[in-house]
Amino acid sequence: MKMPSTIRVALLALTAFAGLSSAGYADEGTVYLTIYKAGWIIGGSGGSGVLNFRGRSYALSTGGLDYGLVFGGSKTVLRGRVSNIYRPSDVAGVYGAAGAGLAVGGGARAIVLTNQKGAVLELSGRQVGLMANADLSGLAITLR
Repeated sequence: MKMPSTIRVALLALTAFAGLSSAGYADEGTVYLTIYKAGWIIGGSGGSGVLNFRGRSYALSTGGLDYGLVFGGSKTVLRGRVSNIYRPSDVAGVYGAAGAGLAVGGGARAIVLTNQKGAVLELSGRQVGLMANADLSGLAITLR
């Protein structure tokens, strides 16, 4: 039995699309970060962490700049998940945020950030120190 060429082309396109769409699904992992932040008008942050992805651990470094109303110093410990990644290097990149906050002694933090590769960080944790901010900030994460 001979198939008309339009049906044959449609079946081939559907098969190719099904093969490409199942080739790689975005996955997720867990992230643990410790970030130290200090500033007066212009602030800076730095720290380290760990990405757990597909049964392996990867060391992370963080750094960033803040500009706006920044005063004080703090230590923030964040835990959560990263989604929409295909490989560990997808976590690396620059995450931007605008926000405001106040921590005197200790306080809770929760944040959702996205980088240029589409990785989404959903983190929560505790901030300790004296920090007041209403600023634009950026956080760069790199694999060590």
